[in-house]
Amino acid sequence: MAQQRDQPTYEVDGIRITALAATPAEPTGRPLIAALHGGTYTARYFDVPGGPEGSFLDTATAHGHPVVAFDRPGYGGSTPLAPADNTFARHAELLAGALAQAVERTGAGQLLLVGHSIGGMLALMIAADATTTGLPLIGVSATGMGAVIPPGGAAEALGSLPPDETVDLPYEKRDEVMFGPAHTYTAEAIEAVRAAYAPVPVRELAQAPVWPREVLPGLAPRVRVPVHNALAEFDALWDSSEENVARFAGMFTAAPFVEAGVARGTGHCIDHHRLGHALHLRQLAFAAECAERAR
Repeated sequence: MAQQRDQPTYEVDGIRITALAATPAEPTGRPLIAALHGGTYTARYFDVPGGPEGSFLDTATAHGHPVVAFDRPGYGGSTPLAPADNTFARHAELLAGALAQAVERTGAGQLLLVGHSIGGMLALMIAADATTTGLPLIGVSATGMGAVIPPGGAAEALGSLPPDETVDLPYEKRDEVMFGPAHTYTAEAIEAVRAAYAPVPVRELAQAPVWPREVLPGLAPRVRVPVHNALAEFDALWDSSEENVARFAGMFTAAPFVEAGVARGTGHCIDHHRLGHALHLRQLAFAAECAERAR
């Protein structure tokens, strides 16, 4: 399992970015994994165990990867942005700067980006600009997001709240959206995840539903590293049909390879379900393939 968690801090353009980090018991030289959470969560999203195998941080460090999970601006200890500045483009810019500092501090020669939901969108945005930022990026795993958000669904309902508000959704409402059917998760996971919940700026909830149609088509062809994608079978926000999974994969025309599929037996927050560990193992296998390709 992981060693004690560290809480590094980064500063980019006067903006404070906090993080949660863990390292293997012994150095292995394996790629640094940087993780970006979605809306309504902090970096602790990646430290919530969905089952006895542990959290993503536990599994990744047990397999020899150092991991740093960032609090996006306005989450955890990271500086909030003014409403007009709270855009996905600005988040990607600030997080890319924090990533560069994390790479320098750790001396990592290879970097794998993992992002969930809105964090997956930002990971892909950072990946599209990796050649200009100079990050040693070898691949990107974007989960809990895809090509199509159904019109009139939960995502649009959340995005229709007052735009300059920050809202703290009740636990029960969050759980309805984030988790699949009762047999897919444990009571312990539901309880543990509450430490990772956070208020969410409505401005980012409004940006998410339009992102797949307004940003993704122009962004995807610029990603030149391998891409992994997983959508939940019981996702309440995204359309995880076979057709739309293939549609997403087909957009990444410059990626050396794309692995896209459905995480069976999970809801939107895939990591926190009984089968969340299966996703983590797939992500680490993807990391190994990317590292070998980059040698």
